Amino acid sequence: MEKNLKYSALLSIYGALLTEKQLATMEYYYDEDLSLGEIAENTGISRQGVRDFIKRAEEMLDFYEEKLSLQAKMKLIDRIEADAEKIRSCNAKLNKSIETLAGNIIDTAHKLR
Repeated sequence: MEKNLKYSALLSIYGALLTEKQLATMEYYYDEDLSLGEIAENTGISRQGVRDFIKRAEEMLDFYEEKLSLQAKMKLIDRIEADAEKIRSCNAKLNKSIETLAGNIIDTAHKLR
């Protein structure tokens, strides 16, 4: 099972929706970079059990993202912020109202987080 950074990001968004055991197992695997054997030793679960916990948790994280799209929305917010920053920086020679509008967009994106 190759580690996927996608799940690390999804874990930070949806981790609280997993069971305590799934969350702990996923944190060991993704955040602490422990092997399946190390996690099995730490938790008293078999290596196969650890693999099953991880697989099930990954499926659940994929399901949550498919239904709620929070990660996708956060990426869009990041893009909105970046574009607004570009507008703001290019605006040095332009109308003051454009700078204000760009600032409003950035503020709104921050509030959406």
